[in-house]
Amino acid sequence: MTPTSATGLAPRAATGVPPALPCPRGPISTALLTALRTAFDPATAIAHGPVGDPWGEDAQLALYTCYELHYQGFTDVDPDWEWHPSLLALRSTLEHAFLTALRQETGDPPPLARALAGLLADDTGGTGPSHHLLDHGERWQAREYLAHRSLYHLKEADPQMWVVPRLPHPAKAALVTVQYDEYGAGHPERAHAQLFAEMMADLDLNPGYGHYLDAVPAPAIAMVNLMSLFGLHRSLRGALVGQFATVEITSSPGAARLAAALERLGASPAGTLFYREHVLADAVHEQLVRRTVITPLVRDDPSLGPDIAFGIAATTAVEARFGAHLLGCWQQERSSLLTALPDCPPAEGAA
Repeated sequence: MTPTSATGLAPRAATGVPPALPCPRGPISTALLTALRTAFDPATAIAHGPVGDPWGEDAQLALYTCYELHYQGFTDVDPDWEWHPSLLALRSTLEHAFLTALRQETGDPPPLARALAGLLADDTGGTGPSHHLLDHGERWQAREYLAHRSLYHLKEADPQMWVVPRLPHPAKAALVTVQYDEYGAGHPERAHAQLFAEMMADLDLNPGYGHYLDAVPAPAIAMVNLMSLFGLHRSLRGALVGQFATVEITSSPGAARLAAALERLGASPAGTLFYREHVLADAVHEQLVRRTVITPLVRDDPSLGPDIAFGIAATTAVEARFGAHLLGCWQQERSSLLTALPDCPPAEGAA
């Protein structure tokens, strides 16, 4: 393969070959995946029972699978499944349960101005995964962190693009300006998904799109599902803007910590470029999102203010769940993945 001009590495974030279907994790995902694998009579509905725990492995994997049909799809799965009525009915049931759980988790969100101020608060005394990796992290933990994040970052910017046709000008134009940078600003080798793939390869991870889906547990899957849920529903466009704002406003300090952590743990320049790129880029994006996306959007439609605040609160809550899962596992010196990577401590329940 021809090396990229950015780093000299050859991995590609997306090869045009969809990932394989994952293994099921419960009755709902079993019914869904069986239907997708066997391509049964389209007139037959996908049978499923109650959702159970909307945060659990079964529900989150099933919802992710439904959503992935809107992205790269899966190998040997008919693309027409994307809009199959029985699949959409299942997806609606899962979405309702997930959205209800999110609203229960967040309660009534604060006023938008206070929600945004909270994102800008100093995080120097934080205790999340980026702080842990910088201060105490081991290389195996950094590799696990990237495996978790790969479900999102190898499709980076794609979930938020769903909201573009749902926004008016000038908010639409401003959001696309930020997204242009995410896709490399006209240089494919600089696309953030490509830089993430190269970072994975530098840390001896497989950079294939969706490669670690079977290993990644529900807390990380929920972060991707949150973006797809918000992006695919016009009624939740404000929540998607809130999610987008949360990422762009808070990521610059975290990216600086992660770049420093990876460098300390032996990553090459290619292994830190993704996060180094985000330190400056997201500092600029933070201003653009607040002033040229949110301000005109709320000025023209004040009713979107509470929805944006909910998106901020929901994103913060899902990220907190993910962070608690990682740190809880790492403090017990066990893998945070369902299947441990080579040279890592075993996962919970492993022999």
